[in-house]
Amino acid sequence: MAENSVIDNRAENEFELEVDGHRAIAAYQLEGDTITFTHTLVPKKLEGRGVASKLIRAALDSARDRGLKVIPICPFVKAFIERHPEYQALVEHAA
Repeated sequence: MAENSVIDNRAENEFELEVDGHRAIAAYQLEGDTITFTHTLVPKKLEGRGVASKLIRAALDSARDRGLKVIPICPFVKAFIERHPEYQALVEHAA
C-alpha cells in the first residue's frame, strides 16, 4: 500500500490509508449503486492528525466519481458530511 495515499481495497470492502506504518480504514458495504459506510478505524498513534478526515474525504470523492449514493452509518462519516456541505447531496435519504 502506498504511504499517505488512500486506496479502495474492494476485496476487503475498505478504504485504506497508511501513515507512518499504521493503517487507518473506512469499512463499507456496496450494494448496487449505494455505498454504506459502517465504521472508521484510526490507530491511536495517528489520532489528532487529520488522518480520518483525509480518508473519508477520499472515500466520498470516490463515491461521487462512481455515481454512488451514500448511507453514513458510521458516526464519523455522518459528522464529516454534516460539516462539509459539498458531500450532503451524496446522502441516500429514506423515502
